[in-house]
Amino acid sequence: MNEQIKQIAERLRGLREALNISIEEMADACGLTPDAYRETESGTVDISVSLLHEISQRYKVELTALMFGDEPTMNSYFITRKGKGVSVERTHVYKYQSLAAGFAHRKADPFMVTVHPKPDDAPIYLNSHDGQEYNYVVSGRLLLQINGKDLILEEGDSIYFNSALPHGMKALDGKNVNFLAIIL
Repeated sequence: MNEQIKQIAERLRGLREALNISIEEMADACGLTPDAYRETESGTVDISVSLLHEISQRYKVELTALMFGDEPTMNSYFITRKGKGVSVERTHVYKYQSLAAGFAHRKADPFMVTVHPKPDDAPIYLNSHDGQEYNYVVSGRLLLQINGKDLILEEGDSIYFNSALPHGMKALDGKNVNFLAIIL
């Protein structure tokens, strides 16, 4: 598995241990079985941003601290220069680049997301998390599935949705899709 995923898993384990929470309690808080949560902490399976968001909200830690290992310190403003945001590539399908990693106590988490194409018959991985999400397609065409409904978004299209509904995405036309995602 990707080295970045292993590092995120280590941070999750460190958080759980620092809070003196059992695996069973953390699994229950995440809506996972204890075995599934153990796998998450092992660093051998992909860890969804939605799961990290849920943990960050519940235990009052910065999402970017879990994803990237750095605590944000800015509280007036934070600039992310083009192509310079800290990023994590989950498996080889999604790449998340934080656009506000250095701003402390954010009310939203903005990311530039790149979705790499995969075979047409590959399933869409679904996830859900509390809150809402806004996506704006910068380039490419995106198949976004929300609660069983397939929606196609093209360059310039945007969508705002209830992120508690199962949702997932897939790049179309064999090309990368880049979109702005804001998780609230």
